[in-house]
Amino acid sequence: MMHGITLELCAGSLRDCELAERFPIDRIELNSALELDGLTPSLSALRLAGKRTGKKIICMVRPRPAGFVYYPEEQKTMFADAELFLQNGADGIAFGFLNPDHTVDKTLTSDMCRLILQYDRQAVFHMAFDLTPDPFAACETLIACGATRVLTRGHAANALEGTPLLAQLNALYGDDIEILPGGGVSGDNASEIIKQSGSKQIHFAAKSLKQDSGGYLACDERKINAILDNLRKNI
Repeated sequence: MMHGITLELCAGSLRDCELAERFPIDRIELNSALELDGLTPSLSALRLAGKRTGKKIICMVRPRPAGFVYYPEEQKTMFADAELFLQNGADGIAFGFLNPDHTVDKTLTSDMCRLILQYDRQAVFHMAFDLTPDPFAACETLIACGATRVLTRGHAANALEGTPLLAQLNALYGDDIEILPGGGVSGDNASEIIKQSGSKQIHFAAKSLKQDSGGYLACDERKINAILDNLRKNI
């Protein structure tokens, strides 16, 4: 934690989790395939990360890229993965279920929250939120479902542009659900996102393109340092 701000790193691998251990990061969102905006990680990645870092770990449950309207077979996989992660030490699950009209799927979201809360862990609705047609109705649905937190850009291209809505959501619903700004967070804007949104936490990937017979994304130490320096100097 820095100046009372909870810092969450979006990690795409065990290596990224080990990198987080070198910084005052409080929480890791563990994914695979950051170049696809984050998919479900392996169970082995969670187990090894739990042994090698003292950070809290939120596991992404997202079986494929693209949208968030899932077939029954995909839903079963998501619930099975979530339970395995919870049984193996995950501190929470990040997920998102939408209806074809992009409203929050209340039935599936309630069921997932119920499963997570049975383990006394954190239920995090991810950036599927930013596709919903009415963010206020979506936030009220998530509160009714029992979600702990919502990760959002504020229905904008990035969290800085979304700060007006983030601030509204915090003012209206911040006592009932945590509003976690994320998306496009950098060493140039992290402190402004915190100041303008009213949130006391922030989510960032700090990622760069790596090469290995093709490109993939991974967390970048320099970008993490730039974000932390921005927060140290301006908060």
